[in-house]
Amino acid sequence: MKKRPTIKDIARATGVHASTVSRALDPDSKKRNLLSAEVIERVREAAETLGYRPNRQAAGLRISRTWSVGVMIPDITNTLFPPIVRGIESVLEPRGYTSIIVNTDNIAERETRLLFVLRERGVDGIINGAAQRTDPKMAQVAAAGIPIVTLNRKVEDGTIPYVINDERQGIRLAFRHLYDLGHRRIANIAGAQSYSTGQMRLEAFREICAEYGIAEKDAPIVAADSYNEAEGQRCAGRILDDDPDVTAILCANDRLAIGALKLLRTRGIDCPGQVSVTGFNDMPFLDFLPLGLTTVRIKQFEAGQTSARILLQMIEESDRAAPMQTVLPVELVVRESSAPPRST
Repeated sequence: MKKRPTIKDIARATGVHASTVSRALDPDSKKRNLLSAEVIERVREAAETLGYRPNRQAAGLRISRTWSVGVMIPDITNTLFPPIVRGIESVLEPRGYTSIIVNTDNIAERETRLLFVLRERGVDGIINGAAQRTDPKMAQVAAAGIPIVTLNRKVEDGTIPYVINDERQGIRLAFRHLYDLGHRRIANIAGAQSYSTGQMRLEAFREICAEYGIAEKDAPIVAADSYNEAEGQRCAGRILDDDPDVTAILCANDRLAIGALKLLRTRGIDCPGQVSVTGFNDMPFLDFLPLGLTTVRIKQFEAGQTSARILLQMIEESDRAAPMQTVLPVELVVRESSAPPRST
């Protein structure tokens, strides 16, 4: 069997010391800047010609690192998450890290168990996109010295860095759009209140209704138990049963909105002619729906990248404080599911 090339082989091929080769091939080496660009390039070319691959396991043992990062997502079937994971990997992979992706199914007990599984596996850090608002187990893991960043959600204790979207601005954009179209009876299918997204988006809806002088009776709210289509159907049905004069339904995410659209179709209610519907997230493939969904677009790929960069800073530059709060901008995408109410 062919012997795996080593740093010493590259040193012999280039005529430099093995320690010089090591520094030239390590972008994190503090002494790399002492080498000339010509030496670094010569070493790199020799390594490529010989087929050299760094031994991450050995390097990890030297610096107590496993070169692995846990990535927790709440629902592996949700098309929102592949672009986010791609963003994470676009940052981690070039730095030599492998992602270990786990799915919590939005179950608190499962999230807790997986947190400790990742900890036992010795991951260098965790990106948690499935966090509950109150999550003492996360603080426990962080206190044990494992860097953690939450993504799309945040926890309330304030000790865990987070990357979220501008939830309030997103709801305000959707509401103003519906209001400017002429809607005055706007209902809200809110997200589950155990998640920061559900809480913040509901607070934003109530705030803007008050600003626009819309009474509570004209802005009915039903909170979903989870972010899926079945809950969207249930909540939309309850809204229309209680208030058939509603002309628009603002939903806390796209899957709830898709469920609301299905409920309207089942009851023979025209969208957007009789009832307009908006979502939140702009998850992939929405433009393939028979009726394009007006929604709030979040920066999915960029959110993954940002969370990964912050985590790497926490892992590799522990002496420099990582940003605790990162809020990414959002934008409204107008499609066919929203239109002026027929009465205007």
